[in-house]
Amino acid sequence: MFAGTATSFPGMASMREARMPDTEKRVRSVEVLAAHLNATAPITERTVPAGMPESLAERYAIVRQRVADAARKSGRRAQDVILVAVTKYADPEHIRELLALGHRDLGENRVQQLVQRAAMVEDYLQRLAVLPTSRHVAGEKKQAIANEGVRWHMIGHLQRNKARKVGEIARLVHSVDSLRVAEELQTVALKRDQVIDVLVQVNCSGEESKFGCPIPAGIPLAEQISTMINVRVRGLMTMAAHSDKPEDARPTFARCRELFDEMLSKGVVEGQFNLLSMGMSGDYEVAISEGANIVRVGSHIFGEPAHVEDDPNDADE
Repeated sequence: MFAGTATSFPGMASMREARMPDTEKRVRSVEVLAAHLNATAPITERTVPAGMPESLAERYAIVRQRVADAARKSGRRAQDVILVAVTKYADPEHIRELLALGHRDLGENRVQQLVQRAAMVEDYLQRLAVLPTSRHVAGEKKQAIANEGVRWHMIGHLQRNKARKVGEIARLVHSVDSLRVAEELQTVALKRDQVIDVLVQVNCSGEESKFGCPIPAGIPLAEQISTMINVRVRGLMTMAAHSDKPEDARPTFARCRELFDEMLSKGVVEGQFNLLSMGMSGDYEVAISEGANIVRVGSHIFGEPAHVEDDPNDADE
């Protein structure tokens, strides 16, 4: 039913397809960049979720296995579920390590951080393509990492005045919850002669503190956005209320899946309406069992700072 593989976002050019400066300039700039990126930077003091190993590579492997197991239990393949690694609390060193492990779908909650992280990753990939050796990877693996771009997901609340920056970077915008935001993305995309893929964010938990359009507004909003030439509705996104019990999220995810199925059956949106973004570090396995084919996992991969203030609208804790 779903075609939610990591390559199912047609019409969006990778950032790495943009025109590159000539080799000589790249080498000079990369030498400066290399010194900056390889400098010893303070690593944020962070905590690891209970029961998870200290090694990022081991945590990543565990999360991938859990995603695969949940997908199989729901009658799908592991590759049918996109794992978005949320870099909100990740140090640059950890992001580069995850890239070296082959991961390509990254997500950010805030636009400013999205811009900064995307620039850092793009520079790192350019450096790999130019420098003959790297302390992170070597040989064929190094070249493979350099040749394959990163798919950035904007998963946090989006304000109209930040739409331009998001449109330039994000492969998929998960958090469109109003016509005004969609109209701003349409203006940006039209000027850039591109198509921006979006998900309609629906507040299926009923919490007043959560962003997202009300459930009854989901279909009308999607219908209005689908009339735009340069904005393409690909599916829905929702967030469950925070709870220490993953099963508490099931009713929220089930309601979003019901709305998703209703929109499919009514043909509300033409084209590839096939993405359902639900589930975070604490409940992604439940989300997959309810039909999610995109999950947003941050702290179970990267850990989180020892001292952090919770934001109920962060799309991963």
